[in-house]
Amino acid sequence: MASGFKFDFMPIPHAELLGIAFSIITVCIAAICHYFGRKPRGCLNPEKFQEFRLIRKAPVSHNVAKFTFALPTPTSVLGLPVGSYIICRGKDSEGREVSRPYTPITLDSDVGYFELVIKMYPLGKMSHHFRDMQERDLLAVKGPKERFKYKPNQVRAFGMIAGGTGITPMFQVTRAILENPKDKTNIQLIYGNTTSDDILLKEELDNIARNFPSRFQVYYVLSKPPEAWNGGVGYISKQTIQNHCPAPAPDIQILRCGPPGMNKAVAACLNALGYTSNMQFEF
Repeated sequence: MASGFKFDFMPIPHAELLGIAFSIITVCIAAICHYFGRKPRGCLNPEKFQEFRLIRKAPVSHNVAKFTFALPTPTSVLGLPVGSYIICRGKDSEGREVSRPYTPITLDSDVGYFELVIKMYPLGKMSHHFRDMQERDLLAVKGPKERFKYKPNQVRAFGMIAGGTGITPMFQVTRAILENPKDKTNIQLIYGNTTSDDILLKEELDNIARNFPSRFQVYYVLSKPPEAWNGGVGYISKQTIQNHCPAPAPDIQILRCGPPGMNKAVAACLNALGYTSNMQFEF
C-alpha cells in the first residue's frame, strides 16, 4: 500500500509577501543600474517640500520604529550625499506645523525607497506626527542639507561617539565606507544609551562588526545595564575613549552626535586627551 505524505505550509501574511517582493525588486534594480553604470537622478529639492508615501512602519522597540518611504519610481534614488540630512514636516498634537532634521539610514545604493529610524518621545512635537502616521500616509520632505562633507579615504580612521538617535548619521557614514571597495577607512564606534532596549540598529551594527571584523568595532555603553552585560557601564569617559577610539593623530577624526549634555561632556574629554579641533566634528 502506498503511503501518502501531507505537507502543511504556514501561510505568509499578504503584507509580508509584499515586503519580500519589494526588497527583491529593489535589489535587482540596484544591480542592473550598477552594471550599466547608470546613476538615477535624485528626488530631493533643497528649496521645496515634496511628499513621499509611507509603505512600511515596523516597530523596533516600545518607542522606536523604522519608517520606509517609497520614491516616485522603483529606479529612483533619494539623492542624499553621505553626511547630509533631510528636513521632515508634519503637525504636532495641536495641529500646528512643525519640522525637524533627520538622517536616513539608507544610501543612494538603495533604490526605490528610503528609511528613517525614529524615536518617538512622549512630548515630542514631530514625534506626535510620526506616531500617528499609518501606511500610505504622505510625509513632506526637503533637502539635502549638508552637515558633514565626506570623501573616501579622507582619513585613516574614524572614531565615532554616538548617543541615542545620534547613531543614524554614524550608521550612514559607516555604510558608505564599508560598502565602497575603494575606501579603506577604519571605524571604531562607541555607542551610549540608557538601557539595552534603547540601542538602535543593534542587529545591523553587530552584523557589520561580524562582516568587517578588522575594520569596524562597536562598543556599547549603558548607564542602566542589565545583570548580564559585558559592555561599558555608566557614561562615556576619557578612559572609554582612550580604549575604544583611535589615538590623536593628523590622519584620524572623531565624529560625535548625541544629546547636548553628552556632546558637551565628550568634547571636554576629547580636548583633555589632546584631540585638536581639526580632529573633531559634531553632527
